[in-house]
Amino acid sequence: MAVIEFNVSISPQDAYNILRREISAELVYDELKKTDNGMEIGILVFEKYYFRAENRASLTVIADNFDAITSLRVIAAGSSKGMLFNFDWGAADNFAESVRKILNQYII
Repeated sequence: MAVIEFNVSISPQDAYNILRREISAELVYDELKKTDNGMEIGILVFEKYYFRAENRASLTVIADNFDAITSLRVIAAGSSKGMLFNFDWGAADNFAESVRKILNQYII
């Protein structure tokens, strides 16, 4: 499992839209909610097969501006092979880092 957090200079909706377009994985769930006072939260869940891990990995991205700045939490999971060993050859880290690479120009 890999977890990364960072802030960006764009709105949650903009980050949500960019990631929907740019992540090369199957989008299995997405939701964007807005409140009357301008708060937003976007949730994206992706799934991708990694040959080196011989397993599917999930990627969950949560973008919100509840603290007056857009923050993202990125969680990659499920990429390890087998029940006894949690070794994924770096697939989870790679999947999570893909979000940071896509939004790199907006990171603050």
